[in-house]
Amino acid sequence: MKRIASFLILFSLLLTGCQKKPSTLVQTKGRKILLNNSPYLIKGICYHPVPKGETKRNFSTLAQDLQLMQEAGINTIRVYEPIDDRAVLDQIHAAGIKLIMGFGYNQEGVFDIASGTILDYIKTYKDHPVILLWELGNEYNYHPEWFEGDIAKWYTALNNTAQKIKNLDQNHPVATAHGEIPTPEVLKSNPNIDVWGVNVYRWDQPGSLITEWEERSDLPLYFSEAGADSFMAAPKDDYLAGVNQRAQADATRIILDQIFARTDLVNGVTLFSFTDGWWKAGNPAQQDQGGWAPFSSGVPYDGAPNEEYWGIVDIDRNKKEAFNVLQKQYKTNAIN
Repeated sequence: MKRIASFLILFSLLLTGCQKKPSTLVQTKGRKILLNNSPYLIKGICYHPVPKGETKRNFSTLAQDLQLMQEAGINTIRVYEPIDDRAVLDQIHAAGIKLIMGFGYNQEGVFDIASGTILDYIKTYKDHPVILLWELGNEYNYHPEWFEGDIAKWYTALNNTAQKIKNLDQNHPVATAHGEIPTPEVLKSNPNIDVWGVNVYRWDQPGSLITEWEERSDLPLYFSEAGADSFMAAPKDDYLAGVNQRAQADATRIILDQIFARTDLVNGVTLFSFTDGWWKAGNPAQQDQGGWAPFSSGVPYDGAPNEEYWGIVDIDRNKKEAFNVLQKQYKTNAIN
């Protein structure tokens, strides 16, 4: 009996150890993001699939989209709101792609920061192997009006929520997507943020921010948004007005060149975006010009963010010229 009891105790300890061991471990070390102790370079895409004539995201085209992403060499998807569907998460994981899971401040009490229900999501999905980062907010620094005119309230919520996530999950870093480079004061007020994403539209010259970051912080950085649309609101240089895939492709090439030239300081990029979004600027059943995004005058090459033309594929999943540019970059670049 003693021998049996000893065996059962040993088996229980081994089982407990196996249960605690994460299937994926994501950490930060210095300026790097590490996946299972190896540096991870984000070759990513922003993804918010909304079908023609609709205004809400759904994943009816996920299988086709994942096939295109694999073809392009994409290893990371960034989403703007959580995916509460294990089958979708499993499908993305099976494609060999990681997720940067984004959360909003106020999502009507559904896994959001304001209500604290984000923690319910973390508890449910923290052991899913598809997760790379938990990401809080998307360029909220441009919207103090969402916080009674006091953006400090957002930064307090950001830092406090990051700490609560860390208390639940030590296996995934917490990130935020900031509009442009955060000030030294913002960095100081958010010590619980492990990785800083930056949404940057400096024409086709994001490299200037990398130099600034090197002087400002030694934390991990990635470009949570960068890119160009495929519509010229006005002619510029030799780019004609109207639909212009060449302008988008040229800008994408230069932007990615600059980012991947400094992988000693940058952990990659999630290019904006995978597919055109017909829901953003007018009738969701048709593709419209226009749209608005704050602080977006740096959009190449016309300074106008035509919000429904940002995809590297169109809404029917036809590849644009920028798809081929991204594919070449993602298939050839590695960590320096």
